[in-house]
Amino acid sequence: QVQLVESGGGLVQPGGSLRLSCAASGFTFPSADMSWYRQAPGKERELVARITTSGGSKKYADSMKGRFTISRDNAKNTVYLQMNSLKPEDTAVYFCNAHWLSRLREYDYWGQGTQVTVSS
Repeated sequence: QVQLVESGGGLVQPGGSLRLSCAASGFTFPSADMSWYRQAPGKERELVARITTSGGSKKYADSMKGRFTISRDNAKNTVYLQMNSLKPEDTAVYFCNAHWLSRLREYDYWGQGTQVTVSS
Protein backbone atom coordinates (compact mmCIF):
# COMPACT_ATOMS: atom_id res chain seq x y z
CA GLN A 1 0.00 0.00 0.00
CA VAL A 2 1.02 3.61 -0.35
CA GLN A 3 3.19 4.90 2.47
CA LEU A 4 4.65 8.34 3.02
CA VAL A 5 6.90 8.59 6.06
CA GLU A 6 8.15 12.00 7.11
CA SER A 7 11.17 12.56 9.30
CA GLY A 8 13.53 15.32 10.33
CA GLY A 9 11.23 17.50 12.39
CA GLY A 10 12.13 18.80 15.81
CA LEU A 11 12.84 21.84 17.93
CA VAL A 12 15.03 24.54 16.45
CA GLN A 13 15.89 28.09 17.44
CA PRO A 14 14.81 31.06 15.32
CA GLY A 15 17.20 31.50 12.43
CA GLY A 16 18.09 27.83 12.43
CA SER A 17 17.66 25.16 9.79
CA LEU A 18 16.01 21.79 9.42
CA ARG A 19 15.81 19.29 6.61
CA LEU A 20 12.66 17.23 6.33
CA SER A 21 12.54 13.96 4.42
CA CYS A 22 9.61 11.98 3.10
CA ALA A 23 10.26 8.37 2.14
CA ALA A 24 7.67 7.04 -0.28
CA SER A 25 6.67 3.50 -1.16
CA GLY A 26 3.81 1.59 -2.72
CA PHE A 27 3.48 3.64 -5.88
CA THR A 28 5.51 4.81 -8.84
CA PHE A 29 7.28 7.69 -7.16
CA PRO A 30 8.73 9.32 -10.32
CA SER A 31 5.18 9.66 -11.67
CA ALA A 32 3.86 11.66 -8.75
CA ASP A 33 3.94 15.35 -8.02
CA MET A 34 5.18 15.72 -4.46
CA SER A 35 4.30 18.47 -2.05
CA TRP A 36 4.88 19.63 1.49
CA TYR A 37 2.01 21.16 3.42
CA ARG A 38 1.86 22.42 6.96
CA GLN A 39 -0.80 22.99 9.56
CA ALA A 40 -0.38 25.19 12.59
CA PRO A 41 -2.69 24.93 15.62
CA GLY A 42 -6.04 26.52 14.87
CA LYS A 43 -5.18 27.12 11.23
CA GLU A 44 -5.98 25.43 7.97
CA ARG A 45 -3.49 23.23 6.19
CA GLU A 46 -1.50 25.24 3.67
CA LEU A 47 0.80 24.46 0.79
CA VAL A 48 4.47 24.97 1.53
CA ALA A 49 6.08 23.74 -1.68
CA ARG A 50 5.45 21.46 -4.63
CA ILE A 51 7.78 19.73 -7.06
CA THR A 52 6.77 18.06 -10.29
CA THR A 53 7.63 14.54 -11.35
CA SER A 54 11.02 15.26 -12.88
CA GLY A 55 11.82 18.07 -10.50
CA GLY A 56 11.76 20.54 -13.34
CA SER A 57 9.12 22.75 -11.82
CA LYS A 58 8.86 23.95 -8.24
CA LYS A 59 6.29 26.11 -6.55
CA TYR A 60 6.54 27.82 -3.18
CA ALA A 61 4.18 29.71 -0.95
CA ASP A 62 5.15 33.37 -0.88
CA SER A 63 6.21 33.32 2.77
CA MET A 64 8.65 30.46 2.11
CA LYS A 65 10.31 31.76 -1.02
CA GLY A 66 14.03 32.21 -0.55
CA ARG A 67 14.05 30.29 2.72
CA PHE A 68 12.76 26.83 1.82
CA THR A 69 13.93 24.50 -0.94
CA ILE A 70 12.09 21.41 -2.13
CA SER A 71 13.95 18.66 -3.93
CA ARG A 72 13.48 15.01 -4.81
CA ASP A 73 15.59 11.96 -5.46
CA ASN A 74 13.65 9.63 -7.71
CA ALA A 75 16.25 6.91 -7.26
CA LYS A 76 15.63 6.93 -3.50
CA ASN A 77 11.86 7.58 -3.67
CA THR A 78 12.36 10.52 -1.35
CA VAL A 79 11.36 14.16 -1.32
CA TYR A 80 13.11 16.72 0.85
CA LEU A 81 12.36 20.12 2.29
CA GLN A 82 15.34 22.21 3.32
CA MET A 83 14.18 24.95 5.67
CA ASN A 84 16.52 27.83 6.49
CA SER A 85 16.10 31.04 8.46
CA LEU A 86 13.27 29.49 10.40
CA LYS A 87 10.83 31.75 12.22
CA PRO A 88 8.48 31.04 15.12
CA GLU A 89 5.57 31.33 12.69
CA ASP A 90 6.95 28.31 10.83
CA THR A 91 5.94 26.16 13.79
CA ALA A 92 3.51 23.56 12.50
CA VAL A 93 3.03 19.93 11.62
CA TYR A 94 4.52 19.36 8.19
CA PHE A 95 2.89 16.81 5.89
CA CYS A 96 4.12 15.11 2.78
CA ASN A 97 1.67 14.69 -0.10
CA ALA A 98 1.78 12.57 -3.24
CA HIS A 99 -0.56 13.29 -6.15
CA TRP A 100 -0.87 11.71 -9.56
CA LEU A 101 -3.28 10.86 -12.35
CA SER A 102 -3.62 7.39 -13.79
CA ARG A 103 -6.20 6.27 -16.32
CA LEU A 104 -8.27 9.40 -15.67
CA ARG A 105 -8.34 8.68 -11.93
CA GLU A 106 -6.81 11.04 -9.40
CA TYR A 107 -4.73 9.72 -6.51
CA ASP A 108 -3.88 11.77 -3.44
CA TYR A 109 -2.05 10.46 -0.36
CA TRP A 110 -0.74 11.98 2.85
CA GLY A 111 1.91 11.15 5.38
CA GLN A 112 1.33 11.23 9.13
CA GLY A 113 3.20 14.50 9.58
CA THR A 114 6.25 15.64 11.48
CA GLN A 115 6.28 18.40 14.08
CA VAL A 116 8.49 21.43 13.56
CA THR A 117 8.79 23.82 16.47
CA VAL A 118 10.74 27.06 16.16
CA SER A 119 11.36 28.58 19.55
CA SER A 120 14.11 30.03 21.68
